[in-house]
Amino acid sequence: MLNGIKQRGIVGKDGKIEIQTSELAEGTVVEIIILAEPTTTESTGNFGQQQDTTAYLLSNQANRRHLLTSLQQLENRQIISFTPEEWDEEHNIHS
Repeated sequence: MLNGIKQRGIVGKDGKIEIQTSELAEGTVVEIIILAEPTTTESTGNFGQQQDTTAYLLSNQANRRHLLTSLQQLENRQIISFTPEEWDEEHNIHS
């Protein structure tokens, strides 16, 4: 079954991000989505592309509403669980 975990963190040296949770066993395959908050010190490099992606997600009312609704559902643990096999059958675009 897939589960959602939401945490806030800070990017460390060399772009390293750590997630501390006892809910995941070592070796668990995960998919990660990063929503980065803009900072005033970041003005060059790859951050512009990340900011553009975030701007796109919030660029119109429909996208904004869908994203915020999804985040709220995650916070309220209103999630749908399914096995990796069920996910592959329904959503695997590489098959």
